[in-house]
Amino acid sequence: MRHTNISSISRPSWHVLYQAALFETDPDKIVQRVAEAERAILLRMKELFAITGDHIEEDRVLDDALYGLRALRSCVATVMNAA
Repeated sequence: MRHTNISSISRPSWHVLYQAALFETDPDKIVQRVAEAERAILLRMKELFAITGDHIEEDRVLDDALYGLRALRSCVATVMNAA
C-alpha cells in the first residue's frame, strides 16, 4: 500500500509545477514559476528523507529536475541582463 501524505493532496505535485516552469512563455512569469517548482521539489525531497525504503530513482529524478530549473534560471537571467 502506498503512503499518501494528506498535505500533498491539497497542492500541485512537483512535476506539474516543474512542467509549468519549463513551458512558461511569459518572460515575466518564468522566475516565479521556477521558484514555485524548486520549492515543491525541495519539499518532496524532504518528504522522501523521512520515508524508509528505496527511493533512489525518485531522488535522481528530483536532482535532475532541480539542475534543469537552475539552468533555466541562469538562461533567463542572461537574457534579461542582455536586454
